[in-house]
Amino acid sequence: MSARPQQLAHLEHLGDAARFATQMHALIPKAALLENFTPQEVQLLSHFMDVYRAPEGAEIIREGDGGDFMMMLIEGRVEVRKRDRFNTPQLIAVVEPGRTLGEMSMIDGEARFATCVAAQAALVAVLDRESLARIIVEQPMLGAKILMELVLMLSQRLRATSDRLMELLDEQGQRATGLM
Repeated sequence: MSARPQQLAHLEHLGDAARFATQMHALIPKAALLENFTPQEVQLLSHFMDVYRAPEGAEIIREGDGGDFMMMLIEGRVEVRKRDRFNTPQLIAVVEPGRTLGEMSMIDGEARFATCVAAQAALVAVLDRESLARIIVEQPMLGAKILMELVLMLSQRLRATSDRLMELLDEQGQRATGLM
């Protein structure tokens, strides 16, 4: 992996993710990113990732920060909080092992959408943009598979968000017409 992300300097770096590959593979039923990966592909991917330990309460990702990495939760639980219009953090999700965080910023380089805090001690496997680029060059089939899974995950999230937006707009319209 390339230079460690500065935003993770406060977390304990445990090294290359290869020794966690079996644990990562066991998460496949819960891991959208890895759902079509073989044990060998997970092992290969793990060599391009680093693992960090975050104590309970540690901020893993901060809303508004730049970021060129994503992470997969191996152990623990992470709360995702988004600031509302009053700048108050609102809990929008609780992430369990196997789920991923930070894909959008890794891909587009834009600011982080939300803050992620370890609700309990957590282990995260980190993949940065530079390592993803190396995978694409050195292991093109694996790189294509990762990119397809990322596109699929982001597409599913966009559909879910669009559905939720339509529900809220319908509710708002019903209130405006006095039907609720």
